[in-house]
Amino acid sequence: MRLKEGLTVRKVGDDYVIVAPEQGMVDLSKVYSLNETAAWLWDELDGKDFVVSDMVELVRNQYDVEDIDDTQLIHDMQELIEFFKVNDLLLTE
Repeated sequence: MRLKEGLTVRKVGDDYVIVAPEQGMVDLSKVYSLNETAAWLWDELDGKDFVVSDMVELVRNQYDVEDIDDTQLIHDMQELIEFFKVNDLLLTE
């Protein structure tokens, strides 16, 4: 899978939001908020093909999460992917 092109994550105050930079007027009904880890993952995955195991490996390498089992990380990454799918943030193939 791959993230939809032309979208970027911006930090606004303490929040991270996905925006389409080419939009002249911001459509506030289509603002997607991410936590810090999801925003970091977005930047890491942008422009790349990836699968859930790639996401788990990135999180494990970035954060010292040896005490969290793969089952929990996989579940969390699947939830993030579902959020991306539901909000049309992934490219359809």
